[in-house]
Amino acid sequence: MGEAPEMFYVNGFAKVVPEVQPNHVNNVDDSSTWYEEIIDDDLKWSFKLNSVLHKAISEYQDIALLDTKRFGKALMLDGKMQSSEADEFIYHECLIHPSLLCHSNPKTVFIMGGGEGSAAREALKHKSMEKVVMCDIDKEVVDFCRKYLVANKEAFADKKLDLVINCAKAELEKRKEKFDIIVGDLADPLEDGPCYQLYTKSFYEKVVKPKLTENGIFVTQAGPAGIFSHKEVFTSIHNTIKQVFKYVVAYGTHVPSFADSWGWVMASDQPILIDAVEMDKRIEERIKGKLLYLDGAWFHSSTIMNKAVSKSLKNETHVYTEDNARFIPGHGIACRP
Repeated sequence: MGEAPEMFYVNGFAKVVPEVQPNHVNNVDDSSTWYEEIIDDDLKWSFKLNSVLHKAISEYQDIALLDTKRFGKALMLDGKMQSSEADEFIYHECLIHPSLLCHSNPKTVFIMGGGEGSAAREALKHKSMEKVVMCDIDKEVVDFCRKYLVANKEAFADKKLDLVINCAKAELEKRKEKFDIIVGDLADPLEDGPCYQLYTKSFYEKVVKPKLTENGIFVTQAGPAGIFSHKEVFTSIHNTIKQVFKYVVAYGTHVPSFADSWGWVMASDQPILIDAVEMDKRIEERIKGKLLYLDGAWFHSSTIMNKAVSKSLKNETHVYTEDNARFIPGHGIACRP
């Protein structure tokens, strides 16, 4: 067996130089470019690219918008896949619709992060919706997503959307109104990244919970939830939220472009779950258009974890604080030379 092709890496991009195979047709040419993502300290995977649409370093994070051959346009922040055209509907339907469907009559939503606009797009599908606040700290991310991600063009133009460029913590603290749903569509907690303080007990207890209506629901993305990755942050975020809310539901599913199963946590001080039949009924009555992934039966199945993950969720003792945080592999730009 021949040696692997030689690769040169520059800021996450890999240039493949193929080994000459005299008796085989070489299917990788000199112009092939790949983007490499670190999954763990000893694991990487790569995306073959058609082109790089945008690269920048904002005040808060390293940004890349890629046109990949497998997943279409893909947004990368600090080297981590945020979403791709091919399967972003999985992540965003799971993030948004369970909480809105379990709420009796959701009218107002506050989205922390969500700069690409997909979370807002899904929330605006609900006929009862009167106001969606999307608060992202990074104007550069929002601006180029508005320019390049045409699937969210209508959402950005919707009069019900209140787009705010600010720190989500500061924005929630200064607002007087309360919200039926608060969504954490934040980047993963990276060491020296812009978001990890928004996964802490003090933030949930002192900022998020007081801004929910009486039967309000909080939901957040909670990082990788796979058999090998769930202890990175998923179990800790779940346990932290359990310290603040009476009713907490963890759920997850596989997202192909993330190369792993992904987790979400939904919480309230009121009972949350409705049965599968009622959820399907509400989908039919409340949502404009069709969902591609979520239905009542699937959602209930997604709350049942495998034996190993269930045991870890039950036994987790770590509580997320500013001084005792957990991180997924990788670093924010503050750690870079």
